[in-house]
Amino acid sequence: MPPRPFRRGIVEGFFGRAWSWEARLDYAPFLASHDCDTYVYAPKGDAWLRKQWHVPFPQTHLDALGALRQHYHAYKLDFGIGLSPFELYKDVSPSKRALLRAKLDQLNAIAPDTLCILFDDMMGDLQQLAATQLAIMDFVTAHSSARRFVICPTYYSYDPLLVRYFGAQPDHYLEDIGSGLDAAVGIFWTGPKVISTDYPAAHLLEVASKLRRKPLLWDNYPVNDAKRLTPFLHLKPPNRSAELKDLTCGHLANPMNQAYLSQLPVSALAALHAGKPVSFADACNKLCPPALSQALQEDVEKFQTKGLDALDDASKQQLLRKYGGFEHAMAEEVCAWLRGEYAFDPACLT
Repeated sequence: MPPRPFRRGIVEGFFGRAWSWEARLDYAPFLASHDCDTYVYAPKGDAWLRKQWHVPFPQTHLDALGALRQHYHAYKLDFGIGLSPFELYKDVSPSKRALLRAKLDQLNAIAPDTLCILFDDMMGDLQQLAATQLAIMDFVTAHSSARRFVICPTYYSYDPLLVRYFGAQPDHYLEDIGSGLDAAVGIFWTGPKVISTDYPAAHLLEVASKLRRKPLLWDNYPVNDAKRLTPFLHLKPPNRSAELKDLTCGHLANPMNQAYLSQLPVSALAALHAGKPVSFADACNKLCPPALSQALQEDVEKFQTKGLDALDDASKQQLLRKYGGFEHAMAEEVCAWLRGEYAFDPACLT
């Protein structure tokens, strides 16, 4: 099941309230019907993939991931997992390598098509950072049964936020990562910013030169896990150029904590690369019953521009009554958002 030359889909890679397993299962037919080929399971809240990576997965979790992989394969989709061995590069002793090998053995039992090693959102001000991370990748590729590999560098954007929170970027870090990695390994990149609003061609060409390959775009839209974004629902199609298909090796969207509402902008991104751009109204009409489609089109500015904090109690109650009248997953997510059930996770620094 080789991926298409240009990968498109989602990476479930956000902080905060996690998706349900039911929602993850539902995304397989959704992605398949929108000409996507890739799903990556990498929620920041899965401690066994991040801060507690060295702790074995419980069997129930392994079983759930194995079932998810089989489900995605039934729809002919590439199933990926993102492992974030948190700050392993500070201590790559034999005992830590043994723990990594044990976790890779568990992941091999799940048999993801793609294994992503994610060094994002952790301290990086070490001069030997690139060399150590490359050694970890060599170890991973030697012991993993995955057919494809992707790395997310610690400095995955030019955004000064990364230096502010995670320390100064080592000299020639990106160039060293690019020159040291096997050419078949993909490299995630979020653009000029952690949350980029556009991807200039000159920027992507420069990054490709440093990395010695086209980047794999990790698009932080419609994600809303950052503190300034949690009060908003990103429902509209983003402003993205069709030339991304020529400048990157793929485009994976990081969705919102609201799984079903994320389908509105994700469907628009998928349509862009299929050469069939759609409007917000088009997406609503395709994915929602008529009455809910009309309601979302009426209220989208309240959700996307005004935001939860700017809605008074009377407005919230009116909207709760309105959306409480629909038996639909998107409407349920609107109501949960109005009730404040998607709280900001302070673990999200950027």
